[in-house]
Amino acid sequence: MAPQDATMFWLSARTRNDLFLLYSFADAGVPTDALRAAVAARSARIPDLRVRLREAPGDLAYPSWVPGEFSVDQFVEHRSQDWAAVEAALGDLLATAVDARIHPWRLHVFRGVADAPMRGSDEELATVVVLQMSHALADGKRATAIARELFCEHGPGRASWGASAGVPAAFVAGAELITRLRHSAFLSGVLGAVRIPVGMVKTAVRGYGAYRAQTELALLTEAGEVPPPGPGFAPSAVNKIGPHGVLEHRARMIVCSSEELRVPGRTITVVVLTAVSMALAAYLAAHGEPVDRLGAQVPMALTERSNGLARNNYRSLGVDLFADEPDLRARADRIAAALADRRLRARHPLLSAQDRVTAVTPAPILRRDVDRYPIDAVPDAIAGHTVVSSVYRGPADLSFGGGPVRCTGGFPALGAVMHLTHGVHGLGDTVTVSIHADGAVVPDVDEYANLLRTALREVRAALDR
Repeated sequence: MAPQDATMFWLSARTRNDLFLLYSFADAGVPTDALRAAVAARSARIPDLRVRLREAPGDLAYPSWVPGEFSVDQFVEHRSQDWAAVEAALGDLLATAVDARIHPWRLHVFRGVADAPMRGSDEELATVVVLQMSHALADGKRATAIARELFCEHGPGRASWGASAGVPAAFVAGAELITRLRHSAFLSGVLGAVRIPVGMVKTAVRGYGAYRAQTELALLTEAGEVPPPGPGFAPSAVNKIGPHGVLEHRARMIVCSSEELRVPGRTITVVVLTAVSMALAAYLAAHGEPVDRLGAQVPMALTERSNGLARNNYRSLGVDLFADEPDLRARADRIAAALADRRLRARHPLLSAQDRVTAVTPAPILRRDVDRYPIDAVPDAIAGHTVVSSVYRGPADLSFGGGPVRCTGGFPALGAVMHLTHGVHGLGDTVTVSIHADGAVVPDVDEYANLLRTALREVRAALDR
């Protein structure tokens, strides 16, 4: 397992970081037992869904992926009659975590849901499906590909990830000799112990290389050849730490047609970021905390070759939202420029030097760092007040039990500092803006959702002039 993925697994013991991919389908009335059987058969042909995590003794080596089979408890049917009940259940689900050592994914199914926010017939009942996945197994881009395999009934049996990013087919097929020798926990521990001294030498060598790369990057930045790093922001009321961590997970979804958010010359991500800047500023001001500066963390996918075998392959960009700019057109332009600068810097080859250090860090050292990292402290400066994660999930050619897909959504994880996050997910001609909030810190989630709905309309109107 790559160090980035192991980090996600180890962090899951300290904070909830699972991925939740929601898909709403027209309910075609297929019996639930038949749906469960179809999921079992389909997942058996998807290598990423046929593994489980195995730890090495004493964490002397990184965990590994070993063959795992579908279990009936991975398909969970929930009772609900309308969308309000689904939203309440979503809050409960977002507080849970899968155990990747047993099963790294689970499917939650809500049948016959009335009033679901999907762009179909008003009288149409929905089957709402939530694919819950360990973050060690995938990042947002890879999880989207896995979901497409699961719900694209006429598609191929595996995603086109290539040999460098997927689990080797021979490994998933799992000859007994390979399972017993190459992936036995005992052997992994022994090999890990042997590799530690070598890893420490490589870490030192690459660490010096990283130092030289940082020095060169600083010189290039000073010369104006590389954009500077993103600015830090003072924490706001939505970044305070509660007495017992995240207390109340709540979810809301705003489903739009893509035309409602599409503006010539600007991306949907920029349109939503501009709307978030308006809604969050208005929400904070209404609660006695007017702000002049707001920022958002925006995950950016890297190329598959950037981190070798890593399943988590992205960087988080800190983007200024320019809340002090009154002209929405100018604000959107400044956000777009800042986002472009952050992406340009994030893609610079010199930043890969730190990744190469992590790649050879011995497992016990990285595990110690993960355990000691102060995730429960709010720093003086943060990279963003909220998260806006944007992923296009492809054409609307998915189905479940014969029912066509209507929309999709996703809910970036909360943390001790981050109590409000947003997902922006396109599917076919729909775009869903999802809200994930900690009700203990953002008690008026519906108020914020209404502010965001209004802001989306106002931004589109202002930018379309």
